[in-house]
Amino acid sequence: MKYSRLKISNILLIFIFISPINALAQVHEYELDNGLKLLVKVDRRAPIVITQVWYKVGSSYEYDGITGISHILEHMMFKGTENYAPGEFSRIISENGGRENAFTGPDYTSYFQTLEKSRLPISFKLEADRMRYLKLSDEELKKEIEVVKEERRWRTEDNPQSFLYEAIKAAAFQTSTYRFPVIGWMRDIENITIDDLREWYKKWYAPNNATLVVAGDVDPNDVYGLAYEHFGSLPSGEPIATKQQTEVVQQGTKRITVKRPAELPSIMMAYKTPVIKINNKAQIEHDWEPYALEVLAGILDGGNSARIASRLIRRDEVAAAASVSYQIASRLDNLFMLSGTPAQGKSIQELEVAFRNEILNIQTHLVSDEELQRVKAQVISSDIYEKDSIFYQAMIIGVLETIGLSWGLADEYVDRIKAITAEQVMAVAKKYLIDDRLTVADLHPIPIKNNSANAARTEGN
Repeated sequence: MKYSRLKISNILLIFIFISPINALAQVHEYELDNGLKLLVKVDRRAPIVITQVWYKVGSSYEYDGITGISHILEHMMFKGTENYAPGEFSRIISENGGRENAFTGPDYTSYFQTLEKSRLPISFKLEADRMRYLKLSDEELKKEIEVVKEERRWRTEDNPQSFLYEAIKAAAFQTSTYRFPVIGWMRDIENITIDDLREWYKKWYAPNNATLVVAGDVDPNDVYGLAYEHFGSLPSGEPIATKQQTEVVQQGTKRITVKRPAELPSIMMAYKTPVIKINNKAQIEHDWEPYALEVLAGILDGGNSARIASRLIRRDEVAAAASVSYQIASRLDNLFMLSGTPAQGKSIQELEVAFRNEILNIQTHLVSDEELQRVKAQVISSDIYEKDSIFYQAMIIGVLETIGLSWGLADEYVDRIKAITAEQVMAVAKKYLIDDRLTVADLHPIPIKNNSANAARTEGN
């Protein structure tokens, strides 16, 4: 069926900002009377068209008791409408030589197809139909809930690293809705009702809460005409007023220990950090900070010559594996995270000290010009590499628009990264990589007996 969406947000954010600086220069923007936004990116290198429908809803819009409902609804979007039987959507796309899929993230749910360019009307007809005329069956929901429960088991509960990542986010965020996993807590998944689903669909799946992105060998005015024909008559939904669940100020380091069947111990260290924002006067003075944090992540973990690989893994042999991640673009403030597995004979505590020493070094010594240039060169080379993908050109547009940023922001990224100085890297390390913003999660392995033994899963979910 559709692949899981637990890690898709991380994947998307990798691609958002390594895409070509000029790839989005020819985006045509429209808006229908019912509020649907249409963005068209022309790329004539191949006779194909990418269609993506983005809804502004994901796990960060949920609340306790219904976590995972956005992801479940994504599954149900393939279970039939008033006009098409279950499975018809996928069958029709396949018969027309296309590929289709969907994913849910913290900030969005997206549905997409890749087709030969003349088949665009087919995509529009089908997507418009299920935008407002989904047929939700209690029988289909019961079956799909079992599918999602199994998905949660094998992707999270039987995967120690995924389980630890879920646990550290739940511990790090006290009030922010980023504490919820995209797939939802198990007990919430089990208790979602057909009425819950109908209310969620009615509220969020409407033209005025959606962005339609089209990229490929198309004429923008023709695409607008087709969008008007298929989506223009759809009724707009009720205006949605959302209140962002801003995170409370943390006072001191948080620590959790997770015991799971696993072969090796591991550690994650998550610091609360800002992300890119626009139209926020309070942020203008510090709008360079997310870009400096991005460079900082590259200094620590940007290939074999970066500090984590060259020092902690090869030189000091304190880590068997280690990585750094930072989410520069999301709807709410997010995390700068270091994670790793200690080398044989080393402990979690020794690896934490090693991570802290690397942070302290950046806080007290300017990074070299050579390191800065390496990170900046990686950004530029990645731009060149990724610009061949029409799909990810559309993805950039959709993600940025859906999280509340402008698609045009991607054009600024390379220049903003190139402008970052060693002093700015030091400044964000000193400001944000501090104990009062830190959550530490340790994974302590317990013996792996057999698959059935792993059924004793966290009852608190």
